Amino acid sequence: MIQNPILPGFNPDPSICRVGEDYYIATSTFEWYPGVQIHHSRDLVNWRLVRRPLERASQLDMRGNPDSCGVWAPCLSFSDGLFWLVYTDVKRFDGNFKDAHNYIVTSPTIEGEWSDPVYVNASGFDPSLFHDGDGRKWFLNMQWNHRSESYGGSPKHPAFDGILLQEWDPVSKKLTGPVKNIFAGSPLGLVEGPHLFKRNGWYYLTTAEGGTGYDHAVTMARSRTIDGPYEMHPQAHLITSKDHPQATLQRAGHGQYVETPEGEAYHTHLCGRPLSPLKRCTLGRETAIQKCVWRDDGWLYLADGGPVPAVSVEAPFATTRNERPEVIQSDFDGVELPEDFQWLRTPEPYRLFSLTRRPGHLRLFARESIGSWFDQSLVARRQEDHRFRAETRIEFDPDTYQQVAGLTHYYNRHKFHALGVTLHEKLGRVLTVLSCPGDYPEARLEFPAGHGIAVPPGAMDLAMEVIDNALRFFWRAAGEDQWRSIGPVLDAGVVSDEGGRGEHGSFTGAFTGMFAFDTSGRAKPADFDWFVYRRL
Repeated sequence: MIQNPILPGFNPDPSICRVGEDYYIATSTFEWYPGVQIHHSRDLVNWRLVRRPLERASQLDMRGNPDSCGVWAPCLSFSDGLFWLVYTDVKRFDGNFKDAHNYIVTSPTIEGEWSDPVYVNASGFDPSLFHDGDGRKWFLNMQWNHRSESYGGSPKHPAFDGILLQEWDPVSKKLTGPVKNIFAGSPLGLVEGPHLFKRNGWYYLTTAEGGTGYDHAVTMARSRTIDGPYEMHPQAHLITSKDHPQATLQRAGHGQYVETPEGEAYHTHLCGRPLSPLKRCTLGRETAIQKCVWRDDGWLYLADGGPVPAVSVEAPFATTRNERPEVIQSDFDGVELPEDFQWLRTPEPYRLFSLTRRPGHLRLFARESIGSWFDQSLVARRQEDHRFRAETRIEFDPDTYQQVAGLTHYYNRHKFHALGVTLHEKLGRVLTVLSCPGDYPEARLEFPAGHGIAVPPGAMDLAMEVIDNALRFFWRAAGEDQWRSIGPVLDAGVVSDEGGRGEHGSFTGAFTGMFAFDTSGRAKPADFDWFVYRRL
């Protein structure tokens, strides 16, 4: 059986592509660098991260992008011997405007180097590319209407002004011919995330609707001609949990259709797994997949009937599911960052960290504050479990209170908790807690452990333990056996999509990792010997 979610933790907006017996899923990465995660599978059960293709400044530079901007909803496809990746770089979220720039990159292989981007348009986000059987290519995206009361954190239907279709010329690398609005969506509204495929003479269009919160849905329509008119699915929504609050997989929507080599039908979708009592999805929006069937009416339905996604789904063939390891340890012995880790926004990571300045260690060069949108030295990995423990060993010798480095549970600039080594004028080197518990828009910093506690010189081990909505920090001097707690129990639930201003206020997920900032501007280095993520 397939066990959902197949990509746990922050992995939203799954676009799936099959080439022969190989399946690939591309997911959004927003402000995290490098851009777009691509996972590979041959059985739809076991998935492995194989590439983050947007990895250099010519492809992606998100310095200055606000939280939850950056790479939205990529679309991955294969045609003419090339993989095609379409993506948006969103430069604004709050207010009425989005400033969403759409690009195309290509590569003959997933693992190889991807081309420099070709600019397409900026009329809206969630682009996709459809390769028709006659060789023509069609570009789709939702159209954003700024003349509405919709704004970041409070989406309104009039701003989501239908799905645009225009032909793409791969020779001139430009859009050509008329632009047509082919689909206004269902009464649920907020239509976005379009994907086209063709079957038995019908063009099938799937879109995401209802916003990416608890009313989310995959809506389906079809037409005999690519530019419509499109008729709605008999039940309108192929996948949704919006009327089923007890379903395990909530917020189900935004995905793509795929067929196995034998013609079996599946459909990916994003989902969330909320924690009670506040229904906060601390793992962000994750990726799931559902088995589907074609009925005699020519429409696609979930194999189990109804629109509610299942946790356990029949795989296309018998296979062995590889369990995720309970403990993942990164010793920073190589010259490249371990694949689990990412950083924020910048295509110049050498300004933030190095694995060669001190071999066997990750050295962070403390830059701007932990809430910066430009040069933030934060290297972190996704939280993939509701219960986990993270540990690291740090060497850091600050000479001012403006220098802080340590361990963090991080979502964005106004939703994080951090355990940091710093300097206090009277106490000397101290260990303290910094917390920003989602009090948008002020993003006010709190200090739950006050000035902190004086700690001895030398290397220190830092740890954090999250049990559902509760977080505790711990520390010990390197070489000691006994861990000591510091500060109160903190609300881990604010480090979630729904923390702060609510379910449409931000779109990423919780990370745990290492940080360093130096607001004196002297780039004080902090060395980390290892990092351990343990599923509890």
